[in-house]
Amino acid sequence: MTAASGKGVRPRTLARVAAVQALYQCEQNGETAETVIEQFIRHRIGALPGKPGVADGRVPEAHAPLFGRIVRVATEQQDVIDPMIVSLLPEAWPMARLDPVLRALLRAGGAELWMTDGPPPRVVINEYLDVAHGFLKEDAVQLGNAVLDRMARILRPNDFAEAEAG
Repeated sequence: MTAASGKGVRPRTLARVAAVQALYQCEQNGETAETVIEQFIRHRIGALPGKPGVADGRVPEAHAPLFGRIVRVATEQQDVIDPMIVSLLPEAWPMARLDPVLRALLRAGGAELWMTDGPPPRVVINEYLDVAHGFLKEDAVQLGNAVLDRMARILRPNDFAEAEAG
């Protein structure tokens, strides 16, 4: 999995890209979150001499603390986040049928929505939609948008009540 371009991308956005990549790697290789976080910090986050920018799965400017937090929360809360994702998917789309990248993206987005001290839900959703456009076909992006929006309304109902009342 590689990002399309690192030009003009903010460190927090790159942290989200890296978190999706790391969660994908955890699932595909059966590795623990801590193992993958350590590998990413050592080999993918931070500049390499002569290799600037995003290439070969690298996210050199990623905000490492946010990256680690998203991956940790996604794996620590997976027993809550995964059933929530399943409950929000159309019946014809069981979790196992989802593209593994979309699964990783929904887990990362769900983890960040779980963090009540993070950015507003609409910011989180928009960030993950930007990430999705780099990896997924449009129908998967739309499904991801719908699931993240519904998840945000469950996990952060007050943010939506305030926005709708104001």
